[in-house]
Amino acid sequence: MRAIFHAIDSTSEWVAKLISWFCVALVLVLTYDALKRYFFGGATIWAYETGVMLGATIYVMGWAFIESKREHIRIDVLFIHLPHRSQLLIDLIGNLVFLLPLLVVMIDTSIFYMLRAWRIHEKLAETFWYPPAGPFKTMLVVGLSLFALQSMVQVIRDFYLLIRRRTTL
Repeated sequence: MRAIFHAIDSTSEWVAKLISWFCVALVLVLTYDALKRYFFGGATIWAYETGVMLGATIYVMGWAFIESKREHIRIDVLFIHLPHRSQLLIDLIGNLVFLLPLLVVMIDTSIFYMLRAWRIHEKLAETFWYPPAGPFKTMLVVGLSLFALQSMVQVIRDFYLLIRRRTTL
């Protein structure tokens, strides 16, 4: 079981390192667009949509890594003052009741739209560039799936720590 958990944690970290290079691409695309718009008389058609796709891909593919480090945003006004077991219980219930069911619905819906995008050769139509939607929608499915896997690992870890009355593995 530890080997599986380690593999999922390592995958989340490796994907985050790989996707971090998308930040460089995003900065370059947006810088090019700003320079083109303000100094050379007009924005490019493709830069806005490319920026949106790169930004969304960075967010979605980073969720699993953030979950592995337990760095998702939470309201810590009361949480940080609770005993460790109470924190584990809150995380466990929150993940089981709210996060995992939401991820199941999001993955199911995303798979439907991804498959449809590839089947009908869907194009994104916010600009006149019309890039293909399939690759972007595939990244959404992959990112959500990695997030769900990492969340399941966290649930199992929290359950283990709660049952064994430990603070760390």
